[in-house]
Amino acid sequence: MSVEIFDTVKGIIAEIEASQPANEEALEQFRLRYVGTKNVIKPLFGEIKNVPNELKKEFGQLLNTAKETAEAKYAALKEQLEGSSEDAGAQGLDLSAPGEPLSLGSRHPVAIVMNRIIRIFERIGFVVADEREIEDDWHNFTAMNTPEDHPARDMQDTFYLQDSLTMLLRTHTSSVQARVMTSQQPPIRIIAPGRVYRNETVSARSHCQFHQVEGLYVDENVSFADMKQTLLYFAREMFGPQVSIRLRPSYFPFTEPSAEMDVYLGTATEKDYRLTKGTGWLEIMGCGMVDPQVLDNCGIDSKKYSGFAFGMGIERQALRLYDIGDIRLFFENDVRFLRQFAAAY
Repeated sequence: MSVEIFDTVKGIIAEIEASQPANEEALEQFRLRYVGTKNVIKPLFGEIKNVPNELKKEFGQLLNTAKETAEAKYAALKEQLEGSSEDAGAQGLDLSAPGEPLSLGSRHPVAIVMNRIIRIFERIGFVVADEREIEDDWHNFTAMNTPEDHPARDMQDTFYLQDSLTMLLRTHTSSVQARVMTSQQPPIRIIAPGRVYRNETVSARSHCQFHQVEGLYVDENVSFADMKQTLLYFAREMFGPQVSIRLRPSYFPFTEPSAEMDVYLGTATEKDYRLTKGTGWLEIMGCGMVDPQVLDNCGIDSKKYSGFAFGMGIERQALRLYDIGDIRLFFENDVRFLRQFAAAY
């Protein structure tokens, strides 16, 4: 028995040393037989118990030799075959042939519009502020003059974290304004772009997640006229130099007075007529003077400072700019839809 098992191992070593796989398929067969998890050497380690005690050490060393020989041979053969393949490819390579075209990605339409809005406001001194999407109740609601029993919370029903009544997915980027105002004193001039969440039924015109750009300017002697001129500048940069705007009274808990801003697109085309419902005016954002209570909540002296704020939905701007009929297209990751915007950025 001892002689036979020794001869078996020596025979395997001889097979390994003599093997010369000519291609990748033969190399894989070599690997499976001598190196793989079910190789022919592995079961032989279980035979050590049947070998006389005085030969166990010698038999174990022989098995280790077989294992190491197989691994070394496989590594050498693999390197040899890969090198041969590369040499063959290099010999047949035409360096003057045109390269294979690469498929380029594209900016998402929401990102295109967001970056366009950011660049417009950066030109007049606004800086981008970014913050967390999982927010606490105070920064999202209470600091913005919307305490727990305020009816305006019903308009922004959102998603709370499991087992928490104080942590939620932010409903607007106003929470970024609150964090900036509680961490620094005026002058403050920021825009806050980002994703927000509302517990809304998904349809062609609304979604449970969307993107906003909100702006905030706080300093001494900031007036409603400053806000109007800033937003007129934005509208003309965004929609064309001849566009007009109008401000209609509205209500937001964090601004007083508050307004909705419309731009006049006219009714010259069927698209304009449809978008404006025949009036020529298109609502694009809400705005207003920061409520003094909001300033006080955030530790800013409302008797010394004043400010204005505004906010708009980015998907809404993209729908209008690109005449897209369904907001759900923005979130489906359909490359046929996204490819249309490859040259838009």
